[in-house]
Amino acid sequence: MASQQSNTTQSSLTSQSGYPRAGFRRRFGSWVYDALVAIAVYMCAGAVSFGIFGALYSAGIIDSQGFSHPIDLQQNSLLWSLIIYVWNLSWVSFFFVYFWARSGQTIGMRAWRLKVQNQDGSLISKTTGIKRLIFTLFGLGNLLVIVDRHNKLSLQDRYTDTEVVVLPTVK
Repeated sequence: MASQQSNTTQSSLTSQSGYPRAGFRRRFGSWVYDALVAIAVYMCAGAVSFGIFGALYSAGIIDSQGFSHPIDLQQNSLLWSLIIYVWNLSWVSFFFVYFWARSGQTIGMRAWRLKVQNQDGSLISKTTGIKRLIFTLFGLGNLLVIVDRHNKLSLQDRYTDTEVVVLPTVK
């Protein structure tokens, strides 16, 4: 009975790949790095989208609706604002899903030696990455790790059958 209990404890703290699951502090550190990168991606996507919008506005393809500057039109139009914000957020989403599906690590995760993977140790798919992104709630899903110290699974881990593990140091 005691050995069965130690196996249960061991399996909840380590993944099938043998790496320990990440706690809240490491996840938070990675989140801070990735938030800075996500802001940069958002800003670059915004510059591109506004450049395209401005060019279409100047060419007369987009009706000025009486506004003298394209930013005035964009800020006063729900449609154009929505298009531009969805464009920008799509690029940020692409950043996370691409890196999670490609290597299991974003830039911040590499710095903190974290990797997201399926619970069997394999890389997640793009579909799983999108689901994971939805359930992360801008990083707030990781707060569940504080409450669930036994399994160290966040909200997005639970809903997508994934886990975040700590990789060993490379010597």
